[in-house]
Amino acid sequence: MTTANEPNAHGLAEEPAVAGERAEWLEALAKQRHFLRFTTRDLTDEQAGRRTTASALCLGGLIKHVTEVERNWADFILKGPSAMPDFTAMTEADRARRDEGFRLLPGETLAGVLAEYAEVARRTDDLVVTLPDLGVAWPLPKAPWFEPSARWSARRVLMHIIAETAQHAGHADIIRETMDGAKSMG
Repeated sequence: MTTANEPNAHGLAEEPAVAGERAEWLEALAKQRHFLRFTTRDLTDEQAGRRTTASALCLGGLIKHVTEVERNWADFILKGPSAMPDFTAMTEADRARRDEGFRLLPGETLAGVLAEYAEVARRTDDLVVTLPDLGVAWPLPKAPWFEPSARWSARRVLMHIIAETAQHAGHADIIRETMDGAKSMG
């Protein structure tokens, strides 16, 4: 057995193990991401873009949306509210662009949105491991759904990313079950 940063049998340095709170954050993120991605197994691009319920949501669009949410909140951890838009000043064009984030658009593929999601997840995971202080907090961006002058720590943002991913994994499960009867669990 090798210890951290010592060469293993293949001559490669072992990565330092992540333990404690940070390992728990990584595990929770991985679990919810898995459930969301799992809903897209064995689908074509056409199926990933199909609406199967009264909602405008589709599986490819949910992956895109969660990718954007995770990317934006990771940027918030690093840069604060300047990394996010002022949601109180959104125009109709801004809302239309936001709505496109919930759909698989022409030219987009399921493989492409899943690859982008994986890249964003790697970046967030690296942030969890390397951020010097998970207690660092910023004021929230302006939005009608946030309490004025509220602040979120990196921990609170990670909790939000996990909750958002879990919520949309549930939406995705309903969409997939409606499409072809496939379920994530049960």
